[in-house]
Amino acid sequence: MQPLQGEQLFFLLISPHGLIRGTDLELGRDADTGGQTKYVVELARALAACDKVGRVVLLTRLVVDPQVAADYAAPSERLSEGAEIVRIEAGPAGYLAKEELWDHLDAMVDNLFNWMNDQPRLPHVIHAHYADAGYVGTRLSNQTGIPLVFTGHSLGRVKRRRLLASGLGRATIEERYNITRRIEAEEETLANAELVITSTHNEIEEQYGLYDFYQPERMQVIPPGTDLTKFHLPGSDESTSAIARELGRFLRQPDKPMILALSRPDERKNIRTLVQAYGESERLRQLANLVVVAGNREDIRELESGAQEVLTDLLLLIDQYDLYGLAALPKHHQADEVPQIYRLAAASGGIFVNPALTEPFGLTLIEAAASGLPIVATEDGGPQDIVTNCQNGILVDPLDQEQLTAALLELLQDWPRWQQLAENGYAGVHRYYSWSAHAAAYLRQIDSLIERSEPLPRTPFAPRHQTFYDRVLVTDLDQNLLGDPDALAELVKLVRSQRQLAGFAIATGRRIDSALRIMRRYGIPLPDVLITSIGTEIYYAPELVADLAWARHIDYMWNPAAVRRLLTELPGLKLQPRVEQSRFKVSFYIDPQEAPSLEEINRLLHQHEQNVHAILAFGQYLDIVPARASKGLALRFYAQQWDVPLEQVLVAGGSGADQDMMRGNTLAAVVANRHHEELEGLAELEPVYFAERPFAGGILEAIEHYDFYNRCRVPEPS
Repeated sequence: MQPLQGEQLFFLLISPHGLIRGTDLELGRDADTGGQTKYVVELARALAACDKVGRVVLLTRLVVDPQVAADYAAPSERLSEGAEIVRIEAGPAGYLAKEELWDHLDAMVDNLFNWMNDQPRLPHVIHAHYADAGYVGTRLSNQTGIPLVFTGHSLGRVKRRRLLASGLGRATIEERYNITRRIEAEEETLANAELVITSTHNEIEEQYGLYDFYQPERMQVIPPGTDLTKFHLPGSDESTSAIARELGRFLRQPDKPMILALSRPDERKNIRTLVQAYGESERLRQLANLVVVAGNREDIRELESGAQEVLTDLLLLIDQYDLYGLAALPKHHQADEVPQIYRLAAASGGIFVNPALTEPFGLTLIEAAASGLPIVATEDGGPQDIVTNCQNGILVDPLDQEQLTAALLELLQDWPRWQQLAENGYAGVHRYYSWSAHAAAYLRQIDSLIERSEPLPRTPFAPRHQTFYDRVLVTDLDQNLLGDPDALAELVKLVRSQRQLAGFAIATGRRIDSALRIMRRYGIPLPDVLITSIGTEIYYAPELVADLAWARHIDYMWNPAAVRRLLTELPGLKLQPRVEQSRFKVSFYIDPQEAPSLEEINRLLHQHEQNVHAILAFGQYLDIVPARASKGLALRFYAQQWDVPLEQVLVAGGSGADQDMMRGNTLAAVVANRHHEELEGLAELEPVYFAERPFAGGILEAIEHYDFYNRCRVPEPS
């Protein structure tokens, strides 16, 4: 999709969770509104400032909630010339923690896809931030062919290791953090992303290296920038600022050098060790004040439990070491006061400290360096790259309190060294960590990626048989339609009587020839659309015209020979007869007692760089299809071409192969005989109706439940 001559680029950035707005970012408000929030806003502005970029949209979730500002309920917000925030509905109106968003991401995909199709042109690139955005971006990329870029920010496998090490059990971790869904989304995203942008080399090797679909050749280190118009050397007015007066309330000698820590109140930030080091060193207390800025609070008791524990612990330590008049732990600060805090510390001859147990990057270290402030930081992760590039501080073991104390004393007692490190940091940030440098490096990587991509054309497919219905009934074939001849006859009569109002579609795992034989045997009319072979083939009535554009689209990176070679010799797997195989489907019988788990099969495929969908149906059939193919993706392609709203598509399914048709904005029903364990997760979703009748009778029941041929909507709660 090489841009036309003179055409400017259009980037879509996706970051669903947290509270995102263009001004007064509520950083530290909760665990979801932190460094990533700031990163995506500043990236959007930096890209929009480039000459070759015409438009940047930062996509997040629309939040209508009296507990948060009304800003987050605005459908759009201008960030700068060429950059804007767009907010899309996904699930309940209120604010949700990121762990609670997973069941609503399919709705975000469908709503975002509709929004994209309303735009004058499609984006050139989709850039997903964090696992939830990766889930959304992967599906949009597979639907459209637009190349996907991914930035993980933090990774689920790393978090799970850390939580296990803290003593939490696996069941607790799963219940609290939905960690398996997060890791699965990350694996899928890594399999589909053309480019993965990381902040440090350590992140590639130590974090992404834990993943099955680890492809370092697709990964590039492009450190995030910082806003150098906000973060700069101190001037003459810092000491008279409101935040200086606020900090001064705590300190007997406010002009002493400041040891500054700035983070959200999170146990992993390890502020406790810093306070202990300061409290136990008489020399540190003589030389400097301690200032800890740990978010905003009104009443600690009203904060979430982790923040409560951290802040309570810090206050108890201040009391234990009698640090009154020596240490400041302010309740409030404004976002625009953060740069002033750094400058106050720099003007005092102080030091910025980041003692986190693990630090994937360390944006606060860059901000401090830009303000002329030397650093002492954890030797884990991102700070290694920053200190290597900028030569502006000392790395320490965050669990070694004596080492931390020694590093602070070394800088506080050596003024020439302090000055040299401050100068080095200021110069290094301008060279390596400005947003303009980041954007330039980013665009160099994007150029070749765009040239290689082949998105689906936006021109609608024009089938020979044209109808004008505004809704569609979609069903699986075998045990959904079969099993109750009387109910099937009633359903067929109803479908025929409504053909001018509603379309009829069948989505099956069978090949087309096998599906047609079954339909003739049971008197099932030819549907308007026949989706076969697990969504890899689409045919249009009455002449069963194959959709060749769909076939070209899903052929991307498909290697069936490699799939057969990897899986054929596995215990418990046996290739199905040739009649059940097709160009885009490799099908096996699977014995769950002998075969590896689906997770293990996926891991094997990923490790050998096979970007595919592995679909388990009825506990005995395993189908491998291209990453861009599934029943759900095929259904959405068809609905777009025929301009049928997904909100007016009723899907009746039952196996794991039907699940992605039933998620998102479609109306969905599971017939009684198909209440299969593969669909247990759907029971939590509001729109999914579980019928009491089996087979075609369950479909008739769902038609009545949704009033499909009249109002066609989810009924109001009784």
